[in-house]
Amino acid sequence: MALSEQYLEEDIHPIDIVEHIANHHDWDFDRIGDDQIAMAVEGQWRTYSITLAWCAYDETLRLICTFEMEPPEDTLPALYDGLNRVNDQCWAGSFSYWTDQKLMVYRYGLVLAGGQVASPDQIDTMINAAVLSAERYYPAFQLICWGNRPPKEAMQIAIAEAYGTA
Repeated sequence: MALSEQYLEEDIHPIDIVEHIANHHDWDFDRIGDDQIAMAVEGQWRTYSITLAWCAYDETLRLICTFEMEPPEDTLPALYDGLNRVNDQCWAGSFSYWTDQKLMVYRYGLVLAGGQVASPDQIDTMINAAVLSAERYYPAFQLICWGNRPPKEAMQIAIAEAYGTA
């Protein structure tokens, strides 16, 4: 059964939908409040911390996907160059590095102005897109910071597509 088939009502809080999705996928989560939920989603490279928060004033469902990263100080200029290159490739969402918290961050906001309601499938896709983006660019960030590769070269790893089957 599709996630959306369980929701036929129009007036469901977005964070209630996210909680249902987290249960559906068996992700560890913590309902921080009525308007916020945090969860851990396992990826290939690492476990990602994902927080979704509903802001009724902005009518926006905000997603923040983070993972810890402590690059050497001297690699930060190259990392920022790499982040600019990555963000040029991202159509939805963007990456930034929070130096004080030592976190790589992917952010996305789903605007639901005028009383629109996000479907469970739409929210599930939003979460999966965040994890897939983090997974896709994680090797490039690693190559830039610890492999001393130039950002342009490291990006080739992230955008390379595998063809065929093993």
